Amino acid sequence: MMDSGKLYIVSTPIGNLADFTFRAVDTLKQVGLIAAEDTRVSGKLLKHYEISTPMLPYHDHNKEQATPGLLRKLENGDDIALISDAGTPLISDPGFYLVRAAVAQGVEVIPIPGASALLAAVVAAGLPSDRFTFEGFLPRKKGRQTRFKALALDPRTIVLYESPHRVARTLRDIAEHMGDRDVVIAREITKKFEEFIRGTVSEIREQLDTRSIKGEVVIMIGGNKA
Repeated sequence: MMDSGKLYIVSTPIGNLADFTFRAVDTLKQVGLIAAEDTRVSGKLLKHYEISTPMLPYHDHNKEQATPGLLRKLENGDDIALISDAGTPLISDPGFYLVRAAVAQGVEVIPIPGASALLAAVVAAGLPSDRFTFEGFLPRKKGRQTRFKALALDPRTIVLYESPHRVARTLRDIAEHMGDRDVVIAREITKKFEEFIRGTVSEIREQLDTRSIKGEVVIMIGGNKA
């Protein structure tokens, strides 16, 4: 009986292309197929590292259609790598559906660690990092207020991903439901214009009255000290 292939979960750079491990490059060169969130985005990375492994798209919109075919390839002994557009797959990115299905089928799932906007932001923020909670992207409408009210009671540092054009709204929500907490906004991590904006909610809102925020954003909120 043929041994099944392995599914590799490969972290890719979040901005700076030099943040790619030797092991990740070797893995992407050696597998038979790369399942990529967006093949156009990943194609630039693969070209930079002279990786010629074929790709196919795998994202939230096609996961139910694409997963059975990937499982058949794994069952036939093919090794597959899963990558997202940037950072570690499954962390506010596609992939859980495939990993869960692979585990259920008895496929060996192997993580290839690397860049993560979440961890990079937390370790440089200056807020307590021994305990923190990661919320990813909060709901835009339904359930948003409820989440903020629940998070207001949490003593841990709270980490959010946010779109740059919604930062001002999120700061207003923090002020309304959590008070004038300590906040750190990290943007463009590992890129040319990397920046950490630190202060209370009111101080940061005042700063942003005279400037705009661009790029990928991580918002970290000090926990409830009561």
